[in-house]
Amino acid sequence: MNGLLKNSQHAMTEAKLMSDAVDPDDLYDAANQLKEDGNLEQAVDALRNIVADHPEHVQSHLALGVHLQKLGQNDDAIKHASRVAELDPQDAFSYVQLSVIMQRCGKIMEAEDAMAKAHALKAQGG
Repeated sequence: MNGLLKNSQHAMTEAKLMSDAVDPDDLYDAANQLKEDGNLEQAVDALRNIVADHPEHVQSHLALGVHLQKLGQNDDAIKHASRVAELDPQDAFSYVQLSVIMQRCGKIMEAEDAMAKAHALKAQGG
């Protein structure tokens, strides 16, 4: 029964991703469900589709930064983490995430710069 329920949820997630839904938050939720179901690469594909159609969807860029780094696609991970900081330049968390991804990708100086920006924003109340 549990497997049947999981298959049903997976089918609903795929249907949502293939539908004409234009709300990027709904599409993001469906992509996140794919990740939760253990389908990280499918989730990444879905998130890439979201940012292709909605290039300013911050949550999708955030998730892509994390997931792509986990998949070893460091350049793309950095690109999406950087995009988050561009889209929300007053949010300290954007720079914290960028710093963590930079560090995990071996870009220590860039990671330190991003963390310094995060601290400066926090000091300003950002």
